[in-house]
Amino acid sequence: VAIHIGGLDVIRPEVFALLRRAHEVIWAAAIIAFGLWLAWLGGYLLLPLGGLVIALGASLAVMAWRRMRFAQDIHAPGVVEVDEGQIGYLGPTIGGYVSLPELSEVRLITLRGRRLWRLKQTDGQTILIPVDATGADRLFDAFASLPGMDTGALVAALGRPDALPPGETLPITTTIGPEMRVIWRRRGSGVVAQS
Repeated sequence: VAIHIGGLDVIRPEVFALLRRAHEVIWAAAIIAFGLWLAWLGGYLLLPLGGLVIALGASLAVMAWRRMRFAQDIHAPGVVEVDEGQIGYLGPTIGGYVSLPELSEVRLITLRGRRLWRLKQTDGQTILIPVDATGADRLFDAFASLPGMDTGALVAALGRPDALPPGETLPITTTIGPEMRVIWRRRGSGVVAQS
């Protein structure tokens, strides 16, 4: 939907979609600009206050940028739900739920040219969630809350060109790049040998 004023297209649909996708980054930039303005006013109170606002805006900008890069265009069927410490995927043929506190491992796998999150609980229950399913962008905050999760590595893993363009698939025997990448593993979730 383009924005029209007086019969003219003011904002193209592509630009509007980009602005919508980057709205958190834009708000963080506005906070940084406000902090710079406060620091520019100077004085014993406003200069340090401006510095604090700039630091807050910068930390918000980093997380917003990572969240924006984590979100994928929607091409896969199904819906992802994140609610009260529980992650669910409701797909046309597969689906299920895992508990966030019981999560033991997060992997990014490539299967027939499609990228999927493989979430495994401590009891062995596993679900697969397409990275480009509706609502999959909500997984960023859920994953970021896991102890020891490196959100930079999480976003970098998604940025790899291991997957095919939407609509293209490969035979099951063909793989592209690494088949399974461990993104996060809970410390102490392995088997301990008794002596």
